[in-house]
Amino acid sequence: MMVKIYLDAGHGGKDSGAVGNGLFEKNLTLEITQRIEKLLKANYKNVEINTTRETDIFLSLDERTNKANAWKADVFVAVHINSGTATARGFESHIYTKVGSDTKAFQNVMHESIFSQIKSFGVTDRGKKQSDFHVLRESHMIAILTENLFVSNSADAALLKNSAFLDKVAQGHVLGLEKFFGLVKALPPPSPTPSPTPVDSEEMYQVIAGTFADKDNADALVKKLEADGYKPYINKKQ
Repeated sequence: MMVKIYLDAGHGGKDSGAVGNGLFEKNLTLEITQRIEKLLKANYKNVEINTTRETDIFLSLDERTNKANAWKADVFVAVHINSGTATARGFESHIYTKVGSDTKAFQNVMHESIFSQIKSFGVTDRGKKQSDFHVLRESHMIAILTENLFVSNSADAALLKNSAFLDKVAQGHVLGLEKFFGLVKALPPPSPTPSPTPVDSEEMYQVIAGTFADKDNADALVKKLEADGYKPYINKKQ
């Protein structure tokens, strides 16, 4: 079964989102969702991806959820970056305040999958929350909003400038989606057949397997060598 995943990069265009330590939320959310999209398309065969935006453009909250609803997505994943006091830092996830057990279970899986990928960087786990956010309230499918660190915190900002860290954030989202929806891994492309080792035309070596007076015996050895993958031939001695 195909799983339709809608990726919502928060903010964009005239709406910069949170700003701090030389970072703009709108740029980070787009960077993370593009990495998520790339991983999903490269590694799974039963996914369809749609996105709010692929460039730095503005869309209203209604446009975001209307697009996801019209597409009949199975899941809505909104990616955001937080801001607060200089000391506030860490990762948190949000679902709507009035949801069923499926969405709660989804949050559990996603939150743990993401945090497991980034905790080695010293990230603080701020916990799983329920919030009355438009994109969670108005989306007609399982939905989550992730707040991936604080641009207002210098330590978090340093991580958000680290490409390896952003890779881990994206991987965490993907692994959560894989686990919850049972995404099917795509088979890797076959390895190319190695080219035969070049042979110096001036140095050729011949292996002689035997000499027989009876041609039937010679034919029998040829068949055995062919079965072993060799390409023998019979040379009749004069």
